Amino acid sequence: MAAAPVWSVDPRTGKRREQVAVEATAAEVDAAVRAAHDARDALADRRVRAALLRRAADLLDGAGERIVEAADAETALGPGRLTGELGRTTYQLRAFADVVEEGAFLDVRIDHADPALTPPRPDLRRYKIPLGVVAVYAASNFPLAFSVPGGDTASALAAGCPVVVKAHPDHPATSELSAALLRRAAAETGLPAGVIGLVHGFEAGIELVRHPLVAAAGFTGSVRGGRALYDAAAARPHPIPFHGELGSLNPVVVTEAAADERAEEIGRGLAGSMTLGTGQFCVKPGLVLAPQGPAGDRLERSLTEAVSDTEAGVLLDHRMRDAFLDGVRERAALPDVQAPVTPGAGGEHTVSAGFLTVPAARLAEDGGTHDLLLEECFGPVTVLARYTDDAEVGAVLARLPGNLTATLQLGAAECAGEDTGAGASGGGTGTETALGGTGTEAATGGTRADARSGASGGGTGADAGTGVSGGGTGTGASGGGTGAAASANGTGTDGAVAGTATAASANGTGRGARLLAALTPLAGRLLVNGWPTGVAVAPAQHHGGPYPATTSTSTSVGGTAVERWLRPVVHQDTPPALLPPELREDNPLNLPRRVDGRPER
Repeated sequence: MAAAPVWSVDPRTGKRREQVAVEATAAEVDAAVRAAHDARDALADRRVRAALLRRAADLLDGAGERIVEAADAETALGPGRLTGELGRTTYQLRAFADVVEEGAFLDVRIDHADPALTPPRPDLRRYKIPLGVVAVYAASNFPLAFSVPGGDTASALAAGCPVVVKAHPDHPATSELSAALLRRAAAETGLPAGVIGLVHGFEAGIELVRHPLVAAAGFTGSVRGGRALYDAAAARPHPIPFHGELGSLNPVVVTEAAADERAEEIGRGLAGSMTLGTGQFCVKPGLVLAPQGPAGDRLERSLTEAVSDTEAGVLLDHRMRDAFLDGVRERAALPDVQAPVTPGAGGEHTVSAGFLTVPAARLAEDGGTHDLLLEECFGPVTVLARYTDDAEVGAVLARLPGNLTATLQLGAAECAGEDTGAGASGGGTGTETALGGTGTEAATGGTRADARSGASGGGTGADAGTGVSGGGTGTGASGGGTGAAASANGTGTDGAVAGTATAASANGTGRGARLLAALTPLAGRLLVNGWPTGVAVAPAQHHGGPYPATTSTSTSVGGTAVERWLRPVVHQDTPPALLPPELREDNPLNLPRRVDGRPER
């Protein structure tokens, strides 16, 4: 039987452009993985890895015009957006080269033997080593930054791990072009071509995660697709780490003070964020809690005007377009849901942006009739939930799944840590009532486990690969964990969400601090008076969050993303002549390290 062809398709027309490749067979996946496995020793030298990353960045920049043209033809994201994405991608490659050269990611720690301690301490020397071959599953919505030359690939190579990428079917030509440039960079730095493998096809992706020589996987995509691969990784005879980014609602809370002061600005900013890239960002704000009353009405009018002025756009493929149309239609049909600007079809191949409104009380109900509004809908749409008091805000937040981001829009006094007095509007007294109720009752407002069982079905852009991360199911994993989070932010089983008296008093004062403490367990990145679209590549960045946003606690953006592909090893009483150079007493590689608890270089 002939291998299935892989076509490059123009999303602006739905027509095939060219055949790019054929889907990989099991034997071809095996060959790619074995070639990568054989290339591990070639990546052992950190200087070579840094040179590879920098050369790859140079070659991508040099081919920028061809890359942007190919990516635009397959994604319709536009030359401007793609030129910026290419710049981000090559910056990221060079940043990881800097990480490799500096060496702090190896986390070298030496504790000398001390027989006087009780119990006596042996000589201990710890550092981190590469896991092995990494499988990377490319995203649809970032054909460069989260695809073949993207962050998962760059960080894995930085760690010393060869990579086999499963290309996304929405941009196969761009994937082939990028992979060819990475292989050329490998050849020019004296590395075998096997350090970068590329395979196409759904079945190839399954074979890849099951291959016994694959040591870890990185995924950016849907809840449904990511969870299936996560389960496959866990079901292997030898389970492997699976770092997946699956789906995120990215809630926003607008206080009455913020709406009073700048309703029009917030409305315009929200419109720009939710429609950026035709709503195809994994950090798109998908749920906005805004107050009832005149200030909230002004915000809604501003949002209506700005979204109405947004031109129709093209989604990444027609399957996503169909899913978007079905998703907004189903959501708009729910009781008490209105559409001030109706999202839907803009033309035969386009979609029009819009937004829905609903009373926040509907989202706080335990019955589940409106739980669909608590799931990601991939495309240019958001939900504006109008609340009457902070009790409703707390009840809705308690029902949300994990997210990549959570945003607060605060007034000036709230930003200064002053209590505006609005916190008591939910009834009761003190900081615990700022988000409704007290103790455990405030935290629950509908169980997070129930909310997440609905969310696990995935956002509408599920199969498209909208986003990025993985690790564990159940209430604890879904809600961002219990234990430390719960004890920091409240009391009771679900205190992590809304019983915020302790966190508010420890980390700040006033309503702004209480709201920030309530959002903290829900997301990996918290924003105040900004918008989440746009993820800066920086050492302090964290792009991840509680399940289903990601499947692990790691980040896929920033220097610490390299840690996903490493494991610690300790040498105990190893003779000096047998130690790896990273752990030798004279520090021949000049690595930053901690010796007997003290930092040194």
